[in-house]
Amino acid sequence: MRAHEDRADALTAGRRARVSRGRTHPVDDFLYTYYSYKPSLLRRWHPGRDVAMTDAADAPHARWRWYRVEGDAVIADAAAFLAEKEPLVRAIRGILSSTLGRAGSYGCFGMHEWAMVYRDRETRHPVPLRLGPAGTDAVVEAHDVRCTHIDAFRFFTPDAVPRNRFAPTRDTQAAMEQPGCLHAGMDLYKWAVKLGPLVPGDVLLDAFTLARDIRELDMRASPYDLRDWGYEPVEVETPAGKAAYVAAQRGFTARAQPIRSTLLALIG
Repeated sequence: MRAHEDRADALTAGRRARVSRGRTHPVDDFLYTYYSYKPSLLRRWHPGRDVAMTDAADAPHARWRWYRVEGDAVIADAAAFLAEKEPLVRAIRGILSSTLGRAGSYGCFGMHEWAMVYRDRETRHPVPLRLGPAGTDAVVEAHDVRCTHIDAFRFFTPDAVPRNRFAPTRDTQAAMEQPGCLHAGMDLYKWAVKLGPLVPGDVLLDAFTLARDIRELDMRASPYDLRDWGYEPVEVETPAGKAAYVAAQRGFTARAQPIRSTLLALIG
C-alpha cells in the first residue's frame, strides 16, 4: 500500500502542484477534468479480487464499502460489488470483450481532434492552431475522417459530423470500439476506476500511465501548437507524421490489450 501511494503521488505531483497555485495545463490536466477523478482516488490502493489481506484488522479496507472481514483477514466482496453494479459491469464487459477480440484500425491519423475545430473559430483549448484556421480546415478536407469512438465523435463541429465515415452512438459503442483507437485505450483508466475494489493497484496505475501517454500523443498530433509547452508536433498532415502516429498507435495497442484482458478476467 505504501509503495502504491508513493507511485501515485509521483504520477500526480504536477497536477497537485498546479491546483495549489491555481494553474492549468492543456495536456496533463485532461485526465483529471475529462474523467473527473481526483489524485486522491489514484492513491487508494486495492489488492484486487480474491486477494485476502491477513492480520489486517487495522487496515482501512475493513471499513470500506465492498469489503468484508473473515476472521483476521479482509477481502474485497466481489459478489456484492458485481451484484450491485450489474448493469455497469455488463456494459464494461461488452466493450472490453468486443475490443479485445477485434483487429486494430490504424488509418484515422488523429483527425478527431482536427474535426473538433473544423470551420469553428472557437477552439476547445486556449492554445493557437499550428496551421491557422484555414490550414486546419484544409487538412480535414484532405483526409478520410474515420472516427469510431462516440466520446470523440460527439465533440465534432456540426460541419465535421457528415465528413466522418462512421456515426458512432452510445448504443453502438461495443460494436464499434477497436483497439487501435486512442480514446479506447485512454478509457481503460475509466473502466479500472469504475471496477473499484476488484482492480489491483498496479493495474489501475498502469492504466492511468497508459492514458497519460496516449493523451500526450493525442495532443501532439492535434492541430494545436504546443511547442511553448515543450511538445513537438506529430505532423499528421505529412507522410512522416502519419508513419510516426501509426507506430505510436500500434505501441499503445500492445500496451492496452493486456490491461484490457486483465480487467475482463476480473469481472469474469
